[in-house]
Amino acid sequence: MEEALVREVLEETGVTVRPLKQVAVLDSVNRDEDGRIKYHYILFEFLCEYVSGEVRPDSDALDARWVPLDDLGSVDIMPTTLRFINKIMAQENIVLPNG
Repeated sequence: MEEALVREVLEETGVTVRPLKQVAVLDSVNRDEDGRIKYHYILFEFLCEYVSGEVRPDSDALDARWVPLDDLGSVDIMPTTLRFINKIMAQENIVLPNG
């Protein structure tokens, strides 16, 4: 799984990462209007360390860039994603430089 993670991050962003640890497994089920399962995703979330590379968007994205954690509010990001990032930061005792 970690080899696939490194490969996909490189393909999608141009960045090489080193997985540090798995921080969450998220189960997402999307149903149609009749309640039938349309999509079922299991997402494995990893905390990674930057190794090398310049960030660039792949063919399915208009833009890609580094954003400081204390500036995430300036990015169009889903509220659930922002809550997840904040939860992991608290879980991992990641403290922003400004407090």
